[in-house]
Parts: sequence; C-alpha cells; structure tokens
Amino acid sequence: MKFTLSWLKEHLDTDEPLDKLADKLTMIGLEVESIEDKAKALAPFTIARVVTAEQHPNADRLRVCTVDTGDGGAPVQVVCGAPNARAGLISVFSPPGTYIPGKNITLGVGTIRGVESRGMLCSAAELQISDDHDGIMELPADAPVGKGYAEYAGLGDPVIEINLTPNRQDCTGVHGIARDLFAADMGNFKDPAIKPIKGEFPCPVQVKIEDATLCPGFALRLVRGVKNGPSPEWLQKRLTSIGLRPINALVDITNFMTFDRGRPLHVFDAKKVKGNLTVRPARAGESLLALDGRTYDLDPSICVIADEHGVESLAGIMGGETSGCDENTTDVLIESALWNEINIAQTGRKLGINSDARYRFERGVDPAFMVPGLELATRLVMEMCGGTPSENVVVGNPFGEDRAIDFPVSEVKRLAGLDVPLTEVKRILARLGFMVVGSGPVVKVAVPSWRSDVHGKADIVEEVVRIIGVDKVPETPFGRGEEARKSVLTPMQQRTRRARRALAARGMVEAVTWSFIAKPAAELFGGGQAELALANPIASDLSDMRPSLLPGLIAASQANINRGSSDVALFEVGQIFRGDKPENQQTAASGIRHGYASSTGLGRHWSGTASADALDAKADAFAVLAAAGAPMQALQIVAGGANWLHPGRSGTIQIGPQNVLGWFGELHPRTLEALGADGPLMAFEVILDRIPEAKQKPTRAKPVLELSAFQPVSRDFAFIVDRKVRAGDLVRAAQGVDKKLITGVTVFDLYEGKGIDPDKKSLAIAVTIQPREKTMTDQEIDAVAAKIVAEVTRKTGGTLRG
Repeated sequence: MKFTLSWLKEHLDTDEPLDKLADKLTMIGLEVESIEDKAKALAPFTIARVVTAEQHPNADRLRVCTVDTGDGGAPVQVVCGAPNARAGLISVFSPPGTYIPGKNITLGVGTIRGVESRGMLCSAAELQISDDHDGIMELPADAPVGKGYAEYAGLGDPVIEINLTPNRQDCTGVHGIARDLFAADMGNFKDPAIKPIKGEFPCPVQVKIEDATLCPGFALRLVRGVKNGPSPEWLQKRLTSIGLRPINALVDITNFMTFDRGRPLHVFDAKKVKGNLTVRPARAGESLLALDGRTYDLDPSICVIADEHGVESLAGIMGGETSGCDENTTDVLIESALWNEINIAQTGRKLGINSDARYRFERGVDPAFMVPGLELATRLVMEMCGGTPSENVVVGNPFGEDRAIDFPVSEVKRLAGLDVPLTEVKRILARLGFMVVGSGPVVKVAVPSWRSDVHGKADIVEEVVRIIGVDKVPETPFGRGEEARKSVLTPMQQRTRRARRALAARGMVEAVTWSFIAKPAAELFGGGQAELALANPIASDLSDMRPSLLPGLIAASQANINRGSSDVALFEVGQIFRGDKPENQQTAASGIRHGYASSTGLGRHWSGTASADALDAKADAFAVLAAAGAPMQALQIVAGGANWLHPGRSGTIQIGPQNVLGWFGELHPRTLEALGADGPLMAFEVILDRIPEAKQKPTRAKPVLELSAFQPVSRDFAFIVDRKVRAGDLVRAAQGVDKKLITGVTVFDLYEGKGIDPDKKSLAIAVTIQPREKTMTDQEIDAVAAKIVAEVTRKTGGTLRG
C-alpha cells in the first residue's frame, strides 16, 4: 500500500515529522517498508540555461555546451548527446559528484572524445520521474535558473509504502491509515460526513442478484451528460506518485476511491450496456475480453456482472473492454458492490489476475460504505465531468451485520500484562471507531463495520495494546517450576533437526527442492500413481507428488555440474509421498555426492583426496540413523538396494526383512540416463518414520558416562580373507575380543589385485583401545592385538597380511 505524505494529510491534520509518523506506523502494526523522498534524492539537480551549443570537433552526434548554472560563476562546459540540446534551452543540470538514479552511476569530471565535460544535462528518465529519454528536459523559459529542480517541480512529497497484514482490510485506503494514526495521537482525524446526492430521475437500469452468497449487496447509479477527459492535475499527481498511470477522469476517480477509501468501484459506459444487469455465476463456455486486453475463459465458479448480451465484468476483479469508458462516453453507470471474499480470491487465483480491486475485496471491504462510496464517487464525477445523476438502485444488505462483544476490562491485564484504566481503553477504542457502553468491570463494545477482523475479547485487547505500544508490554519470565521442562518438539521434529545437523557436520549442503516432479521421474522411484498426480500442475514437469527426495537433489546436482561446480554434496530432509493415505506420507533424509565431494576428508585416506563412493553414502546414512536415535547394534546391511541403485554397488539398511530403514550406493546408469545426469553419483535415502521409537519406560540400570583419564591407543590390521567374507563380520569379530577395552573398529581400506589371490581380498581395520584403569604397556597392547588376530582368524578364516 503506497501513499504520499500530502495525501495522508488530506485525512490527518498533523505537524509531526515524517520519521516520527513512520515509526508510529510500524509500532501500531502498519509496517513501513520504504520511504521514497525524491526531494532528497534530487537535491543536487538544479535548473540551468544552455548559453551556447557547438558541434563537437570529433563526434557528429555530440555537442559542446556552455551552461549557466545560476551560481554566479562562469558557465560550465558540458558535452551532451541529446538531439534537442541548443542555445537558450532551460533544462536540468547535475554537477560532478551527483548520483544519477536512472543510470545508477555517480557523475565525475570526464573527457569525451578529447573534450572535457564537467557535468550533465539530464533527461526525465535519468531522474526517474518518467520514461522519456529521447532528449534532455525542456523547462519553461521563466523557470528560475539556479533553483533546485525538485523544489520547482513540487517533488517534495515523500512516498510511503507500508506492508499490510491480511486482517487489516480497513487500512487498504489512506483514510483508514489516518484513523489509526489519530488513535495513536499523531494528529486530528478529518472525517467529514458524506452528503447524499439527490437523484434527478429514476435509474433506468435495474439489478438482479441470483445468488446472495456471492454478492451480499449492490448499489448502482446512472449519470447522464458527462464529459470525459483528462482528470485534474491534483488527481493525476496523486496517482502517478504511487505508480499508477492516469487514463481519464472517470477511470481515475475509481482508482482514487480504491486507494483513498479502500472502496473499489467500477464504471460502465451506459450506452454500451444492453438492458438490466444480472449478478450471477458465469455459464460454461462464456468468456470475457477484460480491460487488460486479455480474454478469459469462464466457468460456473466465477461470479460475473452480465447484461442481456452477456458478461460485462468479472465481479470485484476487473471490468470488460467492451463496456469500458473512453473520451466518447457521455452516460456512465457507477457500480459499488459487496462480494464474497473467498470467491474473489479463488477467481483471482484461477484466472491469474492480481488487480487492486481483488486485493481489497478478497480481504473484505466496509459494507456500510457501499452506498456512501457511491455518493462520494458521484460527487467527484459531477465535479470533474459534470452530468445529471439518477436515483440510487440498492439491492441486498448495504450495512452488514452488527457485532457487539462483552469485554471484561481485566482482559488487558490478563493477556498483555498492562494496567490500562477504563477511561483510556474507551478513548483508544472510540478513536478507532468502536463504541463502548458501560462503566463496570465488563463493558459492551460495538465493532465498527470496517473491522471484520475483530471477533472476540483478545482482538479488542490487541487493538488497545498496539495503540499504547507493544514496547510497553512488560517482560515477564515464565515460571520454570522445580521439574525440568518437557520438549515442545515432537519425536519426528527432533529427528529431522538432528538429521540435518548430522549431515551438515559431514560437509554436505542442505537443499530445498520442489515437492513435485515429472511423472517419468516419479515412476522411476516407485511413484507415478494416479492419486499422486496433480489436477492443476504449475508446470508440465512438476506433475506428480515426489515419492523420493533424490530426483530433486539429482537435478540440483546437475545444475551445479553444468556450471562448473562438479564436486557436489547435497542433502534434504522433507516429505515424500507413496500414496494418498496419511501413512503413505513419510519424512525422509536423502543425500547425494559427486566428484571429489567425499566424506574421507573427515577421516583418513592414503591419497589425501578421493572420489565419492558407495561407502561415503553408507556413512552418510549411518550418520543420519545414529543422530535420529536408531538402534545401531540392531542394524543389518543387505547387499543390493532399490531399483534406482546399481545392483552391485549398493546396500539396504534394515532391522529384519520387515523393516527397511533405507538404501545407499551408486545410482544405476539407467537412472542417470533417464534424469539426464552425469555420473557416477552416490546417493542414500533413509525413511525417518520407520526408525523404532525408543522405550518409554527407563530400565532399572541407570546409564553412566565413563570418561577415561588415559590416552586411547589405535592399531591397524590388514587381513587376507575370502572374497565372500563381509567386512561387517570382520568388524564384529574384532569387537568381540574385549567389549570394555575396544571402543571402536572401523574399516579404512579394501584392496583387490596384484599380489593378492584372485579369490581373496585385503580388508584393513583400525582398532581403538581405551585403557580404563592404567596406562597400558607395550606387552599388554601386543597381547590384545594377538587376541584380535586370533579371533578374526577363527571366525573369518582370514590371515594377517604381511
């Protein structure tokens, strides 16, 4: 919502400075997003006279001008390329050091084709006051040379832009904003009564409403004998200041009413309307050529205004081209109506129209202002265009429903912690338009028609508190009590947070991808069912709900690879969809690695750098499971994974065959080809919902954290084993030697090839030995190492590699 300071002062008598008004607007809930003060921005630009304009000696399209800047000094030399540069011209000059907003540069002393230039003569586009860039500005001959251009042109009116929350429909007009500032003691509110315009004859056009739920009220009036032309200068300045283009007086009046009073109106050229008007749902097959030049196909869910020939307007959103007003309009129908907010919002989204009228009607407008708004618009039409008005035609309820709330004054203290006297509560509410009756502990508050967002006691407390100031609410700590606070997060929320942290700690970057993917990709990852296809997708390649997070991550990875960043490690934690039932909507943690984005940088590797492989994906998956609280000792790894993984370079993580927690490995070449991705790509996906819940009842044995005071010892072992021996079997054999003393066993190398029998392989493990009672001697460490070798040999048939 944009408005100028002078526009605000039309409704608020105030001497408060702009910065104080802006601060107060933000404090009362009307957040100021920006203030554009052209007077400040254009302060260095002055009015100047071109004394001479000679041809540039080295350029056909340039002129060397001497410019009188009005400062009493000698004329300044300026090189100018504008075709209208000539002696005697009055224009706008900017000296060196001036910031040129239209070019986003700061001007300096320059040399152009060998001739020095000490300034610039400016076009309107370079000052960002219009789109005219065909030549430098031409001012009247009596323009005062040396005076600031902003002051001369009357550009000293700051433009304020506020961000409205959806509930504050009363402040979609400057009039409502002024009322709020009045309640906050920023000035006196100007709210003169709107006098009705006496009709000179019955309105010949009648209105019929087929469905009162779509249109609760409708007011109409005919004005004959108008002369439509350009609107007055004051109105054009009002509209251009907020970025609207003046069109003609009739249209400009409706735009003015929209921003001044938050009351969108529509004007029809009465001679183009055939017969009476009907407010009804559109019929199948109907269409409308709207004022934006586009033709919209309509259906029965869309409310329209129609005459005997067909649809003339999209109700509450945009009028039709055929009944629009132009310079030939002599009779005009002015419409002021109330519309169903939900229907307006649905129609706007369906047709893709974001008009100023839709913005207000879908939030709700003041029902009691429907007829007064018509009267005010009629007065403006008669003042600017003349004409003779008819009597009003009013159909439906022009007032809305009365609302009264029993309000205990003590609620302000209970909900906000503020002691506010009843007299102050009454004063604030009265200034906001509420009526308060009573003097006891409970008063009755009548809600004004323009505040459809106020329904209960808490809403009234909010009104009082925001005007007094949220900064006045005392800081009150919550009572902690003697017992520890319970977590407010659900177990699933805790899992997702921990999963994100674990993957970020492993050097991966979090991504957020679309919840929709193309149907072929969905089918590739086990989706593509009819119930997961979108009825109205936003794009053809976003047609289905995703059954996996990996297609989006693969696309993001490929986008990075295409731009030269081939070492990619991305992860995402989000929803996946395997069906339309609630149990088929699950939370997954997934990730991919490509290139040298290996997790070995976090540990050890002989080469110092390594390409990502399936073991990296496995480590990522296990990090997620450990962080999410999975029973790590119960996890099983089964060779082979999902169909989208390479069958010989993947694995499945499960707790028994009935509970598969996830998959990891290298993506299948078929998958990469279908998605247009470069490989090899390592991926994992863990279904967080499938992790068993921890036991609710604590066991009798209390967990004890034992921190040893002694330095741990690490020993490496390499065993020659049969190819069929799994690394997990070797790890478990080493761990079983002494579970108290051995605190960690990890595989760090696999070798197959020269020097090893074809049916054998070399597996290397690192064993961490943690002394508990004393520092171990070399003999004691060697004894433990011998037991490890013996146990691994017994259980796996392996031999220590020499």
